[in-house]
Amino acid sequence: MASKRVEDEHFEEGADDEDFIDPNDVLVEFGDGGEGGDFPMDDDEEGGPGGEEYMDESIVYEDNSTQHFPSHKGSVFAVSAHPTAPVAASGGEDDLGYLWDITTGDELVKLTGHTDSVTSTAFNADGELVATGGMDGKVRIWRRVGKENWRTWEFLTELTGPDEVMWLRWHPKGNVLLAGSNDTTVWLWQLPSGNTMQVFAGHKGPVTCGSFTPDGKRIVTADAEGTLIYWDPRSPSPVFKLTPTDARFALDGITSIAVNPASTLAVVGGASGGVRVISLSKGDVVGALAGHQDGESVEAVEFVELATPGPLSGSAAASGGVVVTGATDGKACIWDLSTMRLRATLEHEDAVTSLHHLPAPKAHLIVSASVDKVLRTWDARTGTLVREHKGHHGPILDATLGLGGSVVVSAGDDGVCLVFQTE
Repeated sequence: MASKRVEDEHFEEGADDEDFIDPNDVLVEFGDGGEGGDFPMDDDEEGGPGGEEYMDESIVYEDNSTQHFPSHKGSVFAVSAHPTAPVAASGGEDDLGYLWDITTGDELVKLTGHTDSVTSTAFNADGELVATGGMDGKVRIWRRVGKENWRTWEFLTELTGPDEVMWLRWHPKGNVLLAGSNDTTVWLWQLPSGNTMQVFAGHKGPVTCGSFTPDGKRIVTADAEGTLIYWDPRSPSPVFKLTPTDARFALDGITSIAVNPASTLAVVGGASGGVRVISLSKGDVVGALAGHQDGESVEAVEFVELATPGPLSGSAAASGGVVVTGATDGKACIWDLSTMRLRATLEHEDAVTSLHHLPAPKAHLIVSASVDKVLRTWDARTGTLVREHKGHHGPILDATLGLGGSVVVSAGDDGVCLVFQTE
């Protein structure tokens, strides 16, 4: 690879985030990343389209969804929504991704080219590009054709490098894509050129989760061995690293992470049920949240901004210091980070798989998805249930908000994606 480095000023305070990396800048690949464990998906594809594996004719199923997309032939592992248009991208066990209309359920584009399960999908900030990532190690990019036409897309490029793609995240403003791999490496690409900008090597296990900070200036990644690394995108060397050798950070592997809107705190969920609060300015553990059962993996973390009065508002709400964690114990716990106290517990009948908060002015509403086949909308100010969303015949593996938060789109182990009104 070429060795030209990104200009430092692109990440300085006040820099224009959209131009923070020159499209021609490509960085050296550092380290071979070592070898990570392999976690293959279940090869059983008996479910087929429409959740036939889960159908029981003796049961009367409730379905309050407004639309469904049944084209996948097997489990649907990932779904994401376009930032403005009525389009969702889903990826599944059938080695395919799809773009489809969430208002009609119509298939728009079949996203082909993968040779193994598609486990990640993601739209960039302006919705002009969509990425799919798979267990085959490929990241494939499509772009929208025409500024006014959201129904037509064309293949742009394929990015290679990772052994198996664990997750994808776009920069909050720029056309830069971040991916975590099963082989311990983290990749950074510039689009539309497809140039590799950086390969971060520092983890010792599969990189299970990660993200840009909301201000776009830093990257946080974490692995299955329990290590968290805070990166400056300009450098292959960590800003700081936390490992299980510090007893305060022993989580038996890290399974989820989120960064607060101010980009000052990260909340990390562990495979053992532990939750830790990390100061990104100090590079240290500043809190431990104990609310989930021991040994129950924390699968989702979501910050919530509470702008209106309620039992959970006050100093924590004013600072954005409310976070929700969801785990395999079926609980979603609401925490006040100003006091490090548990304020409410939301109950599912099985594992919580994802959490999402609506945008302002309804940012106090959160949607949880679960293996119990149900999504639920909650009021985080009071911990009360607002609405249940039913229609899946199997576990819900992923979910996303669309159309400005007015709908939630879910991906099921039953091979179907469903659309629900959030309220």
